[in-house]
Amino acid sequence: MIKSLKTCFLSMVVLAACSSAAFADGNAFTPLNFDDTAYGTPAKTSTQKVIGQSAEEVPAGNTKMQSAITQLDNAQVDVRNELLNYKSKYSDVDAQYNAVKAERKALAKQIKQIEKRIKQIDSAKERIRKNMI
Repeated sequence: MIKSLKTCFLSMVVLAACSSAAFADGNAFTPLNFDDTAYGTPAKTSTQKVIGQSAEEVPAGNTKMQSAITQLDNAQVDVRNELLNYKSKYSDVDAQYNAVKAERKALAKQIKQIEKRIKQIDSAKERIRKNMI
């Protein structure tokens, strides 16, 4: 009776500890609604134009940003292509490994069968020798 009560109590403690995550506010750290949480006020963004900036400087910064984004996109494509190459090489090596593994297993089976036949022949020779005496 006491053992079952201890087990029940321990399981309730574990359940209470694990269920705290279920009652947590799941929307606090999701990237889609990070700014509209109740934990803080969102920062105000300024839409005023800085005095002294010409109209030509803003597009130059935008083109640099677009160029940087394009370079990052190209780098990402290159890395993904490299990943695909390594995955294909890995699958080739894995196929070769599995083929060698299967061949090794078959050869081991044949070796065991031949060793078994040799033992049978040896035992037959011993029986014949005993019968001859």
